[in-house]
Amino acid sequence: MTITATPPGRSSTTRDTRRPSHLPAGTGLRAPGPGASKRQRRRADALQALVWLTAITGIAFMIQSGAFLNSGMWGWLAMISRALGIVAAVMMLAQLLLASRAPWIDRAIGHDKAIMLHTEYGVTSVVVMLLHIATVTVADSHVAGTNPASQLIAYWSYGWFLAWALVSLAATLVVLVTSFASARARIPYHKWHAIHLLSYISIALAVPHQFLQGETFRQMGVAWWFWFVLWAGSGAAFLYWRVVKPIAVNRRHHLSVSSVRRETDGSVTITLGGRGVRRIGVRSGQFLNVAFGRWAFMKEMHPYSLSAAPGDTLRITVKPLGDASSALARLKPGTAAWIEGPLGIFTHESRTGRDLLLVGAGIGVTPLRALLEDAPAWGAISVVVRGRSRAEVPLIDEIQHLASARGARYAELLGRRGATWGTTERPVSLVGTVARPKDTDLYICGPVEWGLQVEADARAAGIPDHAIHREEFAW
Repeated sequence: MTITATPPGRSSTTRDTRRPSHLPAGTGLRAPGPGASKRQRRRADALQALVWLTAITGIAFMIQSGAFLNSGMWGWLAMISRALGIVAAVMMLAQLLLASRAPWIDRAIGHDKAIMLHTEYGVTSVVVMLLHIATVTVADSHVAGTNPASQLIAYWSYGWFLAWALVSLAATLVVLVTSFASARARIPYHKWHAIHLLSYISIALAVPHQFLQGETFRQMGVAWWFWFVLWAGSGAAFLYWRVVKPIAVNRRHHLSVSSVRRETDGSVTITLGGRGVRRIGVRSGQFLNVAFGRWAFMKEMHPYSLSAAPGDTLRITVKPLGDASSALARLKPGTAAWIEGPLGIFTHESRTGRDLLLVGAGIGVTPLRALLEDAPAWGAISVVVRGRSRAEVPLIDEIQHLASARGARYAELLGRRGATWGTTERPVSLVGTVARPKDTDLYICGPVEWGLQVEADARAAGIPDHAIHREEFAW
């Protein structure tokens, strides 16, 4: 693959180390070092270890409360059931925190990783919860001298908190079933999202019986306070970052549509304006959850990446692929907008090398265009755009102009899909074409399978795993 340098007369392999004129002072960006990614991985590992340490601590409190005093097989079964219940509850706590969109979680592991772990912990909590219910029902039915089915029904009469717990289980099972890939493929996003909100209701319904049933967290001792602080802290983080913060941001900035422009490829570029937009703190490469129109805060929100560096306005470019995205072309200036975010770590802050390689396909070029616009001048910049034709790639003229203005190397791969991530006429590989692979950060955005091909090629070329940043446009 040959990447031609533009414009003539400027070096494409060395860069001025001064801050570019369009990059505002005070961004806090520094030339990256190899320790940045290692710290991020350590924080991610620590976060996951903390979840299991919390579960172990809860089980230790259970044992201290006298769980071993029950002898015999049925006593052991009851103890195992209580331990499973604690593990399931900790998984719920983790779900709540990971879904809170707290910035420190985003910085530690990234939004995509947080959602992945949120899903994993969700599945784990359901499995462990089912085991908890099965074992406690069998143990209690033995003590009561009845069968497990009758005992399960009897729980409804044990108190409102156990009835709520059973409703929580039913709601969780609905969320689990609709989260399988086969089910998600058949359910429109807005319906799936509405169903998924049940998971937070189910978590809330499961909490009371943890304090009112059993002995471990019932008395207001150290164990009670330990459990209370966990739930209060997680709940407060969720409510603040998912409810209070978005309300405050939108009331303060009063965002609305400034302009709507249809691009030559059929996508729609929407510019949002408001009061003090810079203070929202959005960075290039990040995305926002956005809804438009009257009562926008009550509507379904969709994730959109910025397609230009943030300033006094925020700009997104959307490909019309469904009912919601197609309707955006009909928006009028002045239409109210409601946002959540910013979200994601697909930003310059994640860089660990001096050189920058941006590779995008189709609508995936939009966040790369924003990254290119305010890329700090640490080293060489290269841009590769992939599409069937120029007419099908949004903002391609803007990207080429920016590449020229930044002295970046620029290449277009246009045509039918081939065996590589290039085209049938122009198979490509990064092997042997990246000047300093160990000191290069690669940002990839485009279709999932194509992006995985680029990622594999980058590894073969010698670009380190921690320097490969890939964003997926999928729900």
